[in-house]
Amino acid sequence: MPIGFTPLLLRCSSVELNSARRWFCSVSSNSEQLRQLIRTHTEVTRDHMTPEIQLHLITPRCSLWSAKGDDAPFTDPFWAFYWPGGQVLSRFVLDRPRLFHNKKVLDVGSGCGASAIASKLSGAHTVCANDTDPVALEAIKMNCELNGVYLDTSSDDVIGSKIGDWDVVFLGDMFYDSDFADLFSQWLPRLSRSGVNIYVGDPGRLPLVNHPLKRNLVSLFRCPLPENCLRENNGMSTGTVWKYTG
Repeated sequence: MPIGFTPLLLRCSSVELNSARRWFCSVSSNSEQLRQLIRTHTEVTRDHMTPEIQLHLITPRCSLWSAKGDDAPFTDPFWAFYWPGGQVLSRFVLDRPRLFHNKKVLDVGSGCGASAIASKLSGAHTVCANDTDPVALEAIKMNCELNGVYLDTSSDDVIGSKIGDWDVVFLGDMFYDSDFADLFSQWLPRLSRSGVNIYVGDPGRLPLVNHPLKRNLVSLFRCPLPENCLRENNGMSTGTVWKYTG
């Protein structure tokens, strides 16, 4: 760890919320110190399915790639990896800008913010990257700066709630356990009835494949994952973008 940085910059705890485990981190330092930590422990890369977008990510060239949990300044830095569902969803958005031009887009569980950034680059009118991790939101702001875009961020827990006047909702890599799949099976029908277009990016995780919700998903786009993504996500070979139609 670089001299001058506090090892426990983030105080994190695991809590149960809506039958699903979430991590909440309280930032105990100012924004610039946090940004310096992110810059130190990630690299800016385009080595993914959307090279149009630069991202701060933990890669095999970063020390944190092989670090033990106790040696890391972040707890569960999901935002520092470009997960396969998010990659295929962002590729879909960039390749079909007409679907998102002038739309109001909410990216739930935004992580590194790639899908939100992709929608902004595709001409979306208003975009909000939503993530309950405040470190993710800081990383998203840094990634926006890299790509010359501006969007809103929110740390609200929006899953299951009324979300306001949005045209589009993105769910990239959000079906990682059955509890979340159950939450979405209750929430997505309400969103759809209110006129929201819902796009899901997923590499074939079992909580989605085996869930009754899948009967209401229509495949719009499917592609093989790149080699580096295959190495990082053992057992996953393709990514699919689904649209909810229930």
